[in-house]
Amino acid sequence: MPKIRKFIVTPSLPPKLQPLLDIARNLWWVWNPEAIELLRRVDPDLWEERHHNPIAVLGSLSSDRISDLTRDQAFLAHLESVHDDLQRYLNQPSWFDTHHDHLKQSTAAYFSFEFGLHECLPLYSGGLGVLAGDHLKSATDLGVPLVGVGLAYQHGYFRQYLNHDGWQQEDYPVNDFYNMAMSLERGDDGEPVIIHVDYPGRQVKARVWRVQVGRNPLFLLDANLPDNRPEDRELTSKLYGGDIDMRIRQEILLGIGGVRALRAMGIDPDVYHLNEGHSAFLTLERIRNLMAEQKYPYETAFELVRSTSIFTTHTPVPAGNDHFDPQLVRTYLKPLADQLGLGIEGLIDLGRQRPGDARETFCMTVLALRLSQFANGVSELHGHVSRDMWKQVWPGVPVNELPISHITNGIHTRSWQCSEIARLYDRYLGPRWYDKPTNHMVWERVTRIPDAELWRAHERMRERLVGWVRRKLRQQLESRGASRSNIKAAREVLDPEALTLGFARRFATYKRATLILSDPERLDQILNNPDRPVQIIFAGKAHPRDHGGKELIRQIVHLAQQDRFRKRIVFLEDYNMEVARYMVQGVDIWLNNPRRPLEASGTSGMKVPVNGGINFSVLDGWWCEGYDKENGWAIGAGEDYEDPEYQDQVEVTALYEMLENEIAFMYYERSSDGVPREWVRVMKNSMRTVNAEFNTNRMVEEYTQRFYVPCFEQSTRLSENDAEAARELAAWRQDVAGKWPAVRVIDIDAEEQEAQPMGSRFAVRARVDLGQLSTEDVLVEIYHGLLDRHGEIQTGESETMMLTGDATSGEVDYAGEIPCRRSGLRGFTVRVIPRNPRFPLSRFDTGLIRWYGEDAPAPATQNVTS
Repeated sequence: MPKIRKFIVTPSLPPKLQPLLDIARNLWWVWNPEAIELLRRVDPDLWEERHHNPIAVLGSLSSDRISDLTRDQAFLAHLESVHDDLQRYLNQPSWFDTHHDHLKQSTAAYFSFEFGLHECLPLYSGGLGVLAGDHLKSATDLGVPLVGVGLAYQHGYFRQYLNHDGWQQEDYPVNDFYNMAMSLERGDDGEPVIIHVDYPGRQVKARVWRVQVGRNPLFLLDANLPDNRPEDRELTSKLYGGDIDMRIRQEILLGIGGVRALRAMGIDPDVYHLNEGHSAFLTLERIRNLMAEQKYPYETAFELVRSTSIFTTHTPVPAGNDHFDPQLVRTYLKPLADQLGLGIEGLIDLGRQRPGDARETFCMTVLALRLSQFANGVSELHGHVSRDMWKQVWPGVPVNELPISHITNGIHTRSWQCSEIARLYDRYLGPRWYDKPTNHMVWERVTRIPDAELWRAHERMRERLVGWVRRKLRQQLESRGASRSNIKAAREVLDPEALTLGFARRFATYKRATLILSDPERLDQILNNPDRPVQIIFAGKAHPRDHGGKELIRQIVHLAQQDRFRKRIVFLEDYNMEVARYMVQGVDIWLNNPRRPLEASGTSGMKVPVNGGINFSVLDGWWCEGYDKENGWAIGAGEDYEDPEYQDQVEVTALYEMLENEIAFMYYERSSDGVPREWVRVMKNSMRTVNAEFNTNRMVEEYTQRFYVPCFEQSTRLSENDAEAARELAAWRQDVAGKWPAVRVIDIDAEEQEAQPMGSRFAVRARVDLGQLSTEDVLVEIYHGLLDRHGEIQTGESETMMLTGDATSGEVDYAGEIPCRRSGLRGFTVRVIPRNPRFPLSRFDTGLIRWYGEDAPAPATQNVTS
């Protein structure tokens, strides 16, 4: 092969059109309707051919078209207006400026394995990436100082197509980063920033690409460099591709390489947010840096890193939590373990729920939990599930008190909203719906929109969806080599006026995509009812190695090919953000029927109400919080089943009954002007109740107030004066751990009374042996609650006990009271946990707890009836 010299060609535009490059290179345009329309006007045909990628469009313009644009005064005026909007957005005061002006110089780093910002940047696979993209968008809207860190995948996630049998096939087109809204990050010398990451026997190089998202950058690491081995260049080839060895190497690059990339660019974040456990190795790299450069001992570095790390877990599905064989960890991380002074077995124990158990694998989620100050699930139910799932990380701690909270996910409203409904919001809600999407009072004004006006707007979006589906289905059939008759029939699929259901998501088996198809005969009666027809649009991808998910897709395609369903069921190939937008903007009903409680959040359903659609879902994920009986429909009542087959039978029956006898009936019940008044009432309730709460502005505000700001402040406090406070905290933690074995609750005493009247207070006294610890080092509590059938306290509460007497160490006495608020058989016990008044740690931050009953693994209880 000849030796090839490389050079880069970039779009070249005359001065009048230069602002187009400013707009195209900042993904602010993806949620600005005027900017999207401007970029489409550049060349409508190229806009479609280049998959809505403005950089590729500008790089493909003919000289004649460029000349036409420079003479088009209307276009130039539009360009000036949009460019002014961009500059105004970048420079206007923000929510963060108003509420946390003193922290403007702080920075949070947000690490994620994938980011879904727009279909023109295909570096995402599904909900995790789209949520990460929406997080970045709301962060810049709010002015939160945040940088994103991820990987630049040469092939991204696969493009999906189906063979003649309906079996999913995968294609991996190459992402041309030079023709995307990406630019190489360069140092002061003008050369690309290159970082090195250590792997066994070699160093792997990676360069850094920048994607500008409003005010904030997203940095993406790219290992596809000639200096790297072929297998190492593949590190950033495919998202969720390769085997388990490839996965750990990718996660080392993301976590360790991501930290090194930020340092190479002179960025020193105060807070690190781990979006899922993929990036958890960053915590170890940060500790190593502090030990190597600041000469801090491991314990001090641990305190500094842990106090400024935040972890969000996204799934209760085992496959979503990466586990590695300990030998694989030894292969790749032994040098790092030695640098930390832990030894490789000590490092492996950081990723085990039961340290020292050689049979247990190394889990990235456990590593993230152990090294993060804050941890959260992504819905209220998911918080409960996560606490139960990871309870062994905190042995002896009641499940309901485990330090895993929840912040429910949301969506970036402007990214998913259709222009038809947006114009109604402008007219009847005023501009504050855009600036302050979390304002509940603004969304109450939805009731002001005339029923007929809202209904006609929604009808136009459904008609647009049906027209687009027909065109896309024809393209699918043509590429599949279908017969002319089938291609011609595609022009008549779906009815623009029929009740339209949408189901689009990853085709994981627990999401039960084919549940509604369980009884084809019953389904035929519902879909082909001559008076109340119903139709379903499916879309979604199965993981390339998930044959169960692929089989679900094949079943849908086969059923859709039957004559009775040919016009009523459609499967759209290659689900991406464009397909999602068309669907959430045009369907009447969004169907969601996962196997509870395996749906952590389910943000796809949040995108529908903002466009006037309604949810019909199992009570799982976010819908447990969103559903109020007047804003949509629920499948079941939130039951959990041990028998999955029985669960399917019960829930599909409920689904059919609700769809046929209530939902379809309400949809087709029209007033004299053709408007379904009761249906529109539910539409408005859905818009009014869901939109204000389930958006990423609310979500990012919550992350900022609850996690980022405390971590910003903790970072300053612990690191000042050569980390004096961090050293003190580390020393205290070691001291308490060394003296803890002597701590015990000697005895508890309570008033002997057969029953306590409600409203009374029940006095409890306890004698505690603190050993060599001081009373300032501990918190003594009564733990009480209703007893279950096994005699265990369920969902208990705690009451602080106060020191009585003068003793400050050794055997000391405490007293407290139990408020008798509810009747029933109740129990109580006493416990001791460490407390440091100078440092507001989580109650179980040390992992130490002592219950009455000495070293019993579960708390002993006494019973009391009230």
